[in-house]
Amino acid sequence: MKNQSSIINHPSSIKKVLIVDDSPTVREYLSYIINRDVNLKVVGMAGDGEEAIKLVKMNDPDVVIMDIQMPKMDGYEATRQIMQKHPVPIVIVSAGLNTKDVTNSFRAMQAGAVAALKKPQGPGHLESEGITAKLVQTVKLMSEVKVVRRIPQYQKTETSARLPSKVEVRRLPARIEIVAIGVSTGGPPVIRTILSKLTKNFPVPILIVQHIAAGFLQGMVEWLDKETPLSVQIPKNGDRARSGNVYFAPEGYHMGITGGGEIVFSSAAPENGVKPSVSYLFCSVTRAFGEKAVGVILTGMGKDGVLELKEMKDRGAITVAQDKESSIIHGMPGDAIKIGAATHVLSPEEIAAFLGSTVKKHDH
Repeated sequence: MKNQSSIINHPSSIKKVLIVDDSPTVREYLSYIINRDVNLKVVGMAGDGEEAIKLVKMNDPDVVIMDIQMPKMDGYEATRQIMQKHPVPIVIVSAGLNTKDVTNSFRAMQAGAVAALKKPQGPGHLESEGITAKLVQTVKLMSEVKVVRRIPQYQKTETSARLPSKVEVRRLPARIEIVAIGVSTGGPPVIRTILSKLTKNFPVPILIVQHIAAGFLQGMVEWLDKETPLSVQIPKNGDRARSGNVYFAPEGYHMGITGGGEIVFSSAAPENGVKPSVSYLFCSVTRAFGEKAVGVILTGMGKDGVLELKEMKDRGAITVAQDKESSIIHGMPGDAIKIGAATHVLSPEEIAAFLGSTVKKHDH
């Protein structure tokens, strides 16, 4: 897979886009948005999931824009079947941000879709320009992603992730008191893989910054809470971080933590162009916990949290970056590895096994 920094779109390499939506008006509007970009070209439009599967096979698109709610076959089932038969990067667009639609968006990501976005509302809408620009940017970026065929669950032989031989613990870690995770594009299924393999009584709190399209955070948290043994939530300012709990930074605020374990929000300016920022979280964790922390950086574009992960490592913390093979976009973890910020480079399954074996319960 090309790393994120080398992705350049040339007019000579026009990317083929398939649009799937049950509304003819929406299909036309999305087609108009996509065809305006010289590097993108709509090669087909489908009104439901069944038609989408046929057109993917026929037109061999570089990327699919997929609605969730459709007759005959919905976006989740279509994604699942496409990823098993004819894998292609799929970007989910959802008009409704109700629990069912958002849950299905994340199920589609679990089945292999690479991103989920809010559907553009139409010209003249207050947020239209920003959402439209984000859609085009995401479609271009995702068209470069190399996706793999998803084997149906029943064909898989379940292998328990052992601690891989490439992991060498430099020293016996200090007593770990907190895990901080930063993640962006392609994150939700990876987070699910890691959290679902941890035990309910995981002995320390986990704090996460996930860059995600506006309106999707609450649904993602509810989905993860059902999919994993831990308690997953968006905290309130001033909440005490407790073991066995996972806390996601809320939309529009940085999240940090005090040495006493109190979660604190900040409305300071964005860092690395984002708020909440991974950099802010890692800085805060380093100040409060030093070598008693684990920092993890997962799939995502950009550099948010990269330098701060190095700072965590320099202060004695254990630091982990997701490996290239399992990352949708290896921007953040790739840059962290390049500057020597990671003590370990692991797949999501290996990260779960590593956390389970490294973070032990301590008697106070």
